[in-house]
Amino acid sequence: MQYWLMKSEPLTFGIDDLKAMPNKTDHWDGVRNYQARNMMRDDMQKGDLIFFYHSNCKPPGIVGIAEVAKTSYPDHTAFDPESKYYDPKSDPDKPRWFMVNVKYKKKFKNMISLQTLRENPLIENMVLLRPGNRLSITPVSETEWKTILAMTD
Repeated sequence: MQYWLMKSEPLTFGIDDLKAMPNKTDHWDGVRNYQARNMMRDDMQKGDLIFFYHSNCKPPGIVGIAEVAKTSYPDHTAFDPESKYYDPKSDPDKPRWFMVNVKYKKKFKNMISLQTLRENPLIENMVLLRPGNRLSITPVSETEWKTILAMTD
């Protein structure tokens, strides 16, 4: 079992959007960073747990839990000229971008804000909290996972 944090803008696709999907499951498309892509493609496994993080909002923070429902497969939005995630250099025979399916598990009663996370010394080395980190997908250690869960209501 591995743990992850995945960021999404709530006005684009928030945790409530995931919960409203058929089977509470959807594909996580549009990742266009090689490091994040590699984690999805190479490391994420079915059943891994995910902190769902709302970003680019005030305040940003962890709002709930999802899980990996399907391991990586080519991101079809890269091949669609009508998609905002279209990549003309991506080839269906040799895909550049991948995605996983995620399934809603739980929404927290209260968001755990980025500021609250920063104030907890037990998780001070968490990838999310490192200066300059802008990755949309980051690993979470088991200790970090348990510490953050203990912060929920």
